[in-house]
Amino acid sequence: MSRLRSQDKLKSILKDYFVCLSSPLAWCTSVGPAEILRALGFNVYFPENHGALLGASRTAGKYIPRAHQAGYDDEICSYLTADIGAYLMGETPLSQAYGLPSIPRPDLIVFNTNQCREVAEWFGFFGREFGCPVVGIMPPRHITEVSQADIDNVVGQFEKAIKIGGEIMGRPLDYGRLKETVALSKQGAVLWREVLETARKAPSPLTFWDGTILMAPIVMLRGTQVCVDFYQEMLDELRQLMNAKQAAVPDEQVRLFWEGMPIWGRLRALSDLFAENHAAVVASTYCNSWVFDCFNPEDPLRSMAEAYTRVFINRSEDAKLGILRELLDNYHIDGIVFHDSKTCFNNTNSRFNLPGRLQKATGVPSLTIDGDLNDLRFFSEGQVRTKIETFVELLKTLKQ
Repeated sequence: MSRLRSQDKLKSILKDYFVCLSSPLAWCTSVGPAEILRALGFNVYFPENHGALLGASRTAGKYIPRAHQAGYDDEICSYLTADIGAYLMGETPLSQAYGLPSIPRPDLIVFNTNQCREVAEWFGFFGREFGCPVVGIMPPRHITEVSQADIDNVVGQFEKAIKIGGEIMGRPLDYGRLKETVALSKQGAVLWREVLETARKAPSPLTFWDGTILMAPIVMLRGTQVCVDFYQEMLDELRQLMNAKQAAVPDEQVRLFWEGMPIWGRLRALSDLFAENHAAVVASTYCNSWVFDCFNPEDPLRSMAEAYTRVFINRSEDAKLGILRELLDNYHIDGIVFHDSKTCFNNTNSRFNLPGRLQKATGVPSLTIDGDLNDLRFFSEGQVRTKIETFVELLKTLKQ
């Protein structure tokens, strides 16, 4: 997964980002109103990224039991338990990676429950620990269509966050700056979509495993020129690979869709497993969650409200079915792998017969594997390997 020049560039970008996380600092959920916070003048930190880092570094297993000891259940979000556990133990992988003595102290915490209710409890814990204001954006959940009333609801909540953020900064929001920030977010999101869409070509120059790493700027640096420049350079690189017919998976024979959270502690192992079986995992709703076509700098608050409420994880089962049907068709998918993540109910989409409904609607076969985003106690290496290899062989047979 390190074959792209863009990954080397990303390392220096992330180092610059982390070493500059100084006050005034706001914490934000990954699909939260970062544009508002940046326009107010805050640096922005994303605890979910820290949770993923704990998983990818395979240190989450050390910290999750500490959160359980503090009273957090073993079946709630393992981002939450890993992050809180690490804090309680006074440790962070940011120290070794970037020289930070600890996670950065917030002046303001903002969360959006478009992802899950757990973020309210997670961010609320840290609000109490650091004694800073916590603002929750709570849009309507599990909706099929986003109505104007839904947008009005969220805009009103944004305005509350703006008021509190302005009081902390000692100045009101500059709406001209907000428009500029949303414009940059729009550019970054469009480029990110174009990056992901290079995988529509067979053989694909990009995999889901690449995307889980390369998505960092659209999450953490959304609304900045750094993000826009990174994805423009990345897109140029991928187009060069496409023109040279260089495939991410040599001898690509099967094209797969990954539905659900990554298994952060097994990214490399799973990437290698699929590649060994000549199967390219070319798309996901996870990486597409940061494609915000709704952003409009001329109407920043309403367009943000629509974009952040329309995110896949916040939609009804019927809406998810429609979104998946379109993605499977666009990426010429042979099979779909659903990840049933033990501690992430909200982004596990295999529990209400969506795999069956999707196969009936599209004819695309599916496989469900058990695991978790961070807690590897719920993941069986041998069982998953057998399931995936059997599934891929079935798909190859069906294509003959």
